[in-house]
Amino acid sequence: MKYVFDTDVIVAAIRSPNGASAALIRALQLGQVKVAASVALFVEYEATCTRAEHVLAAGLQINDVNDFLDGLAGLMEPTDIHYLWRPQVRDPADDMVLEAAVNAMADVIVSFNVKDDADAPQRFGIDVLLPRDALTRFRASQQ
Repeated sequence: MKYVFDTDVIVAAIRSPNGASAALIRALQLGQVKVAASVALFVEYEATCTRAEHVLAAGLQINDVNDFLDGLAGLMEPTDIHYLWRPQVRDPADDMVLEAAVNAMADVIVSFNVKDDADAPQRFGIDVLLPRDALTRFRASQQ
């Protein structure tokens, strides 16, 4: 199963190391899940995660966040965007997530924004799950 993480999942992993988002990142670090991201999506991860409010809330230094993002970049499957599918959802940043998922042939988009974004991905056969639900599905597939 291949995932694409919305930016809010990466932020949650940094801010809450014991949450479902962080558990999914640990599964990625252990090579247990595949996660794809486009360059544009990863740039959004960097721009958002390095905001002072997130760094402060995580209790980290900016260098720690940058190290985390560098490591994350090395673990994710790079995805070239061959087809743009805009506009599909209300938020242009969410179109970036959808485009990465469609072009990566992902099975699941993991996001805290499932209510607003579920219809468009489903047209492409992609599920949208909350981090806790994605983690539950992942763990069930490991048994």
